[in-house]
Amino acid sequence: MEDSYKLKKVISIGTVSEITGLSVRQIRYYEERNLVEPDRTSKGTRKYSFSDIEQLMIIANQREEGVQTTEILRELRKQGSNQSVRNNMIRGQINAQFNKKN
Repeated sequence: MEDSYKLKKVISIGTVSEITGLSVRQIRYYEERNLVEPDRTSKGTRKYSFSDIEQLMIIANQREEGVQTTEILRELRKQGSNQSVRNNMIRGQINAQFNKKN
């Protein structure tokens, strides 16, 4: 998969802070609000992906526009649900195509 590098959680919170301009405190707050989910090392260090960074930038922009974190979370869940529905539809179409009697 060509975008798989975007999903690897290898970036420290300090680097994420530098890249995004968000404070470490803000990033942790967004984690507490379930808006971003970093991995944790065995020692508890947070690790983020490039996708997480993109997500944090979207969140920061929405917050600047006055959108509440509860609304952002609701929208993220809705998008996740829509993605899940789309994935199921695609799987169904693929299965239907391969299970056709010729």
